[in-house]
Amino acid sequence: MTYYSLNGKAKHVNFETAVRKGLAEDKGLYFPDHISALPKSFYDTIENLSPTEIGYQVIKQFVGDEIPENDLKTIISETLDFKFPVVSVEENVGSLELYHGPTLAFKDVGARFMARCLGYFNTSQKNTEKVTVLVATSGDTGGAVANGFYNVEGVNVVILYPSGKVSHIQEQQLTTLGGNIEAIEVIGTFDDCQAMVKKAFLDKEFKGKRNLTSANSINVARWLPQMFYFFLAYKQLKSLDKKLVFSVPSGNYGNICAGMMAQKLGLPISHFVAGTNENDIVPEYLKTGIYTAKPSVATISNAMDVGDPSNFIRIQKIHDNDDTTLKQNLSAYCYSDTETEDAMIQLYKTHNYIADPHGAIGYLALKKYQESNPDTYGVFLETAHPCKFLDVIPKSIVDAVNIPQSIKAIMDKEKKSILLTTYTELKEYLLK
Repeated sequence: MTYYSLNGKAKHVNFETAVRKGLAEDKGLYFPDHISALPKSFYDTIENLSPTEIGYQVIKQFVGDEIPENDLKTIISETLDFKFPVVSVEENVGSLELYHGPTLAFKDVGARFMARCLGYFNTSQKNTEKVTVLVATSGDTGGAVANGFYNVEGVNVVILYPSGKVSHIQEQQLTTLGGNIEAIEVIGTFDDCQAMVKKAFLDKEFKGKRNLTSANSINVARWLPQMFYFFLAYKQLKSLDKKLVFSVPSGNYGNICAGMMAQKLGLPISHFVAGTNENDIVPEYLKTGIYTAKPSVATISNAMDVGDPSNFIRIQKIHDNDDTTLKQNLSAYCYSDTETEDAMIQLYKTHNYIADPHGAIGYLALKKYQESNPDTYGVFLETAHPCKFLDVIPKSIVDAVNIPQSIKAIMDKEKKSILLTTYTELKEYLLK
């Protein structure tokens, strides 16, 4: 398998190079040069397969022979060593809970897979090159990356996050580990953080001084393994005699893009729904046909506060850059903070289900789609544990939220971060 830049001006690279570089030299995102659907026999027997075997069959074509089968299966086994339950919420609606991993967020899957791939490449005889993982976070990415890469040999991690725009628990998860994990607190928005990361990748002054890669979903090793849990959900729902719809809370669109890749592999998903907050770039695009990046707006669903979603270009490529085909496969709806709060209250009062703000938006978007598509079974993705958002969850629900011991253990740890504002400051820090 080789990967090419969606900007079309960089050479093709193998999987390892795509993982190490993160972003192509022409500023484009890497994309696999071909996608082969899995055989019908795989889907016929998926209920008999372990998570590791499912993950291996899904990802092996994208890794190729660069990681031997036994090593790749070990990486997948360690990535998927927690549960991914689809919990029934109401008739024809389920919640795919993706928060049962070590940092209680869906990004644990991609972060753990990428960390272990880099660890394999760094400890194999063919390559001992050390790397710095430079990543921007709007919330959960930081904690997942910090945990996934903690003490991985040959890897340093620098995490940029917008000051005052992540929850206290999210901040604790990415600023208290120490070791090979460094936190940079940026005076600005997530978009500012992401712009700094992209600029650093393309800055030639780092060549020979610091080898940078990304652990955002722009990196193929963060993006592609997110396919796993769509397959694991299907395994649980295979017996249903209804069209399957996934509603994905969306900010940078890596998660829903991975679901669409799973669909390209033959997973029988009827339709995707993107739920967004007031950062409504994609819903507006689907209405008007015009993509307009905007400055991000701060909301209570902070992980989706993205004004220029990087992965949307991959979504367009998956649909052959055909707007008509894309619109047939994707619906998108946006919601205010007030509507999000009301949804959290409704889910708890009516169904005794506690959703975080992102999951609540996924639920709202799903219900909107099902109004005109009732003969479907809808799954909304619950992407992070509600305890991570105690500062914005309605007060009537807060006392019912369980606080896992792993969170209690970090609440009083000392925060360690570097405060900066400009790219120049970041560059000086990285080169010192």
